[in-house]
Amino acid sequence: MISTRGRYAIRVMIDLAEHENGSNIPLKDIAARQEISKKYLEIIVKDLVSAGLVTGVSGKGGGYRLCQKPEDIRIGEILELMEGTLSSVACLAGQTNECPRRSECQTLPMWKEYDQMVHSFFHGKTLKDLMSQPASPQSSE
Repeated sequence: MISTRGRYAIRVMIDLAEHENGSNIPLKDIAARQEISKKYLEIIVKDLVSAGLVTGVSGKGGGYRLCQKPEDIRIGEILELMEGTLSSVACLAGQTNECPRRSECQTLPMWKEYDQMVHSFFHGKTLKDLMSQPASPQSSE
């Protein structure tokens, strides 16, 4: 399951892309538009800045802006930054979770295939793909 943190990070990035006008965008404006706590967004944008996806400037005229064009930023990149691995099972999440049954596990190929589909799906989408898309009627975000 994708956490609130991951979903909000995508929303922040889309907001920055849609409101790009050559100047920095104040976090309070993003928070108001997205109806997300400014305090919570401060934590999220700190990680986005550290990863080089967003640049931030303090003080008068300060705010945030994207470091790349929306078509160059993959949704999978944002999610992996916020969520860590998107692996479905612990044994595929990294070297520290090496399973002793790996060589005889009959379900491992299925999990690998599933993880590849998830990776391809999220890395196949960019911020540009999501910009100005209307929410579906059953959406709660």
